[in-house]
Amino acid sequence: MKLGEITVSANKNAVLNSERTGAATFINPNEVQALPTIKRSIRDLTRLDPRSDGNFSFGGKNWLYNNYSVDGSYFNNPFGLDNPSPGGQSNAEPLPYDAVEQVQVSIAPYDVREGGFTGAGINTVTKSGTNNFKGSIYTFFRNENLQGDKVGDSKILNPDLKFNQYGFTVSGPIMKNKLFFFINGELERREDPGTNFKADTDGDPTNNDAGTSRVQASVMNQIRQRMIDVYNYDPGPYEGFFHKTDNEKILMKLDWNINDQNNLTFRYNYLNARRDKPPHPFAISYNNTGRGPNQNSLPFKNSGYTINNQLNSFALELNSSYQKFSNKFFVSYNRFRDFRDPFSRPFPTIEIGEAGLTYTTVGHEPFSIHNILDQDVLQFTDNFSYYIGKHVLTVGATYEYFSFFNSFNLFRYGLLGFNTWPGGTAFNSIADFFAATDPSNPQDFGADVTPANVPFKGEFIKVGQLAFYAQDEFLATEKFSLTAGVRVDIPTYITQPADNPFSRSLKLLDENDNPETVDQSKLPDATPLFSPRVGFNWDVKGDRSL
Repeated sequence: MKLGEITVSANKNAVLNSERTGAATFINPNEVQALPTIKRSIRDLTRLDPRSDGNFSFGGKNWLYNNYSVDGSYFNNPFGLDNPSPGGQSNAEPLPYDAVEQVQVSIAPYDVREGGFTGAGINTVTKSGTNNFKGSIYTFFRNENLQGDKVGDSKILNPDLKFNQYGFTVSGPIMKNKLFFFINGELERREDPGTNFKADTDGDPTNNDAGTSRVQASVMNQIRQRMIDVYNYDPGPYEGFFHKTDNEKILMKLDWNINDQNNLTFRYNYLNARRDKPPHPFAISYNNTGRGPNQNSLPFKNSGYTINNQLNSFALELNSSYQKFSNKFFVSYNRFRDFRDPFSRPFPTIEIGEAGLTYTTVGHEPFSIHNILDQDVLQFTDNFSYYIGKHVLTVGATYEYFSFFNSFNLFRYGLLGFNTWPGGTAFNSIADFFAATDPSNPQDFGADVTPANVPFKGEFIKVGQLAFYAQDEFLATEKFSLTAGVRVDIPTYITQPADNPFSRSLKLLDENDNPETVDQSKLPDATPLFSPRVGFNWDVKGDRSL
C-alpha cells in the first residue's frame, strides 16, 4: 500500500529558544513586509530593538561601536566618516529594501563567533530565489504637495520638491531544486531646493517671513557681478537652484545546492550614489557663525559640492553539513570609493561678514579640494563544528584586512575673509569686500591658489584584525543549555608610519602632567584581546513561561 505525503510543520519561538545567546532582536520576514518605512531603510527595522535610540545608537553607545554585516559578512563603513553605513554621506541606502529578508540585532551575544563591536551587531539577511518564479515592479513618488509648510503658526517657504524611486525584483530557479537566483535593482531621483531661504527684496527686515533671510537680493547681485567683472569668476546663483540626490543600486544572489551536504552562495551588491550639498555649514567659518543657508547668510551655489559614494561588494559562502560535523566558510571583498566633485573651479574661499555674522560665502568649498577616500576590505572566516553526544564543539578563525587611501587638502586654494586668520584679508563687512575688489586696484585672489604642479597630499595605511575562538555548547537537558568559550582578537598594523622629527621635538604632558615625548611613528603593540564568554538558557518550568 502506498502511503500519502506527510507534512510536519512547526513554528519556532523567536524569543525563547535554545539557540539564542544573549540579548537580541530578530525582525522576521513577515515583520519586514508589514512594518512601515518612509526612507525604506533598515533603521526603521532596527529601532524595534528597545535599546535603540531610533537611529543607530544602541544602549547609549555611539554608532562607531557597532558592527554591520550582510549575510554574516563584513559591511561596515570602516573609516567611519559621518555615517555608519556605506552610502550614508550621499543619503543612500546601500541595499535595496526589497532585497531584505530579515534583520538581527545583537547587543551582548555570548556566541564567540560574534565580535568586533561593543555597541550592537547588526546583520541583514538578504532574500534568495526559490523553485517558483517571482517578480515585482514598484515606484514611490513624493513632491512639495505632500510636505508640510508650517512650523507652529509660522508659514515657511515650501519650494518645489521631486522624489521618485523605481525598482524591480525577479527570482526563481535556474535548475529546479539545484540552482536559484535573486535580483533586485533600484534607482532613486530626488531634487531639493538648494536653499530653504530666499533673499530679502524690500529692505525691511521686520517684514520678513520665516523663510526670508536678512541677505539683500540687490547686494548679492552686486557681489556676483563684481566677481564676474573683476575676476572672470561666476559664483553661481544664491537662490532658485536645486540640489540632486541620485543613486542606483543592485543586489544579485545565486544559491547552489551542490549536493545534500554542501551549499554555495554568491552575492554581489553595487551602489553608485551622488548628493549635492552646500558648503560645510560651521567648520572654520566667519566668527564661527556658519555659512548658511539660514536667516543670516546665503552662500552662492558654486561654493558647494557633490559627495560621491561608490561600492562594489562581493561575498562567497560555502556551508557543509555532515552527520558528525559541519563547516561554514566565507570570503568577502568590499571596494569603497568616496570622493567629492566641487562645483567651483580652483579659487580661494571668500567669506564676507556683516554685523559680526557670516553674510555670504564665495569661491571653492574649502573641505572639497581633492578630497578622496579609497577603502578596500577583505575578509576570510571559517567556522568548524563537531557534534559529540550533548556537545557541539566549535572552533574558528576570521581575518579582516583593511587598506585606506585618504587625500584631504584643506584650504589649498586659499582662505580669505577671516578676521582671525593669520595673513588673511578681513572682510568684516560688505563694504570691506567691495573696497578690496575695486576694479581700479583689485586684490589678486589668484595669488592664493596653490600652483598646479604642487602635488596633492594623501596618505596610505593598511591594518588587519585577526581572531581565533573556541566554544562548547552543552545541551544538558531539554530545559537547560550552557554555552562557554573564549575569543582572542589581535589587531595588526601593516603600515609603518613615516618618522616625524618635529613631533619628537615637542614636549607633551602625560596623565600625571609630567613631560613626555610622543613619537607618532611608533604604533601601539598588537596586544591580544581576550574575551571569555559564558551563557545559559534555562526553561525553568518546561513550558516556556519562565
